[in-house]
Amino acid sequence: MESVVRNKATNKVNFNQTFKNKKVFVTGHTGFKGAWLVLWLETLGAKVKGYALKPNTKPSLFDALSRKLHCESVIADIRNKEKLTKEILAFQPDFVFHLAAQPLVRESYEIPVETFEVNTIGTANLLNAVRALKKVCTVVVVTTDKVYHNNEWHFPYRESDRLGGYDPYSASKAATEIVVDSFRSSFFNPNDFAKHKKAVATARAGNVIGGGDFAKDRIVPDVFRALSKNKTVEVRNPNAVRPWQHVLEPLSGYLQLAALLQKHPQQFSQAYNFGPNLTDTLPVGKLVELSIGAWGKGNSNFPSQKNAPHEAGLLKLDISKAVNELQWQPKWTAQTAIEKTINWYKNSLAKNADAYQLCLKDLETYQKK
Repeated sequence: MESVVRNKATNKVNFNQTFKNKKVFVTGHTGFKGAWLVLWLETLGAKVKGYALKPNTKPSLFDALSRKLHCESVIADIRNKEKLTKEILAFQPDFVFHLAAQPLVRESYEIPVETFEVNTIGTANLLNAVRALKKVCTVVVVTTDKVYHNNEWHFPYRESDRLGGYDPYSASKAATEIVVDSFRSSFFNPNDFAKHKKAVATARAGNVIGGGDFAKDRIVPDVFRALSKNKTVEVRNPNAVRPWQHVLEPLSGYLQLAALLQKHPQQFSQAYNFGPNLTDTLPVGKLVELSIGAWGKGNSNFPSQKNAPHEAGLLKLDISKAVNELQWQPKWTAQTAIEKTINWYKNSLAKNADAYQLCLKDLETYQKK
């Protein structure tokens, strides 16, 4: 296997050259991150096909963007392996980004079996469909920072640390990593790339924020809903520390990983963390405080959570592998990410607001930094 490249010049990537006129299959394209990814890929000149359920929030970012997006949109369940295989084979993708998931910790307590089916079996369905392709294909499977067995310690988790999960969501994503590793060893072994022509890596991202997220039980959408109605922000777990980052940060990491994986499939078929710098993690309470400050007014409250389901209190990621091997690093601080996010929501309330233009503005600002 090739040695790891750490030369910045060698790992320099031009996204336009990598993705222009390429076929990119995106699962979960109707979700918050998926919609942002499709928009970015289309600005790069990629031909995108999405596969997902209908948006599960009202409003949804995908619905707001869909009139200006050109991607082919297939509304179907990732658990339907026959349909998924048919759509992948019909499209013949050059790249696959797998984002489809049941993404909420608290909801995983309500639908644990479905969470495992979607996140774990759904990933196996996707990889099995990719097996049927007779061409070169580069695959990035998106999991989460919560795949690690959380000891609630101050040490940041590295890609080599033990996987695990207290709640069904975290456990399902840890299981997803094991599924990917199994397929990579059994069917997509990097040493046999010339035979199978598939390269597969996983991306473990921190807590993502950004304009257009309307999911329930996520702190920033909850803050927006409260502030836009002049209500007090109810904050659970104000002392919980998370690796907050703007949605464009991990997406840039996924694109960087995919580009390098395509160039050097033997070298980058691994797992990578994407998150903020270690000095830039914030407790939930501070995030809410900064959000209210960016909004311009508002109040918060910390109600008792005695009977609430378990959620991790402390979680940090070590991103040194992505920094050293992929030459990726975050561009925006947590405070900047919060300000950009809150400004997006504020501007979205204006008369004749255009979500597509709001996203495009943030993307252009991010790319120029």
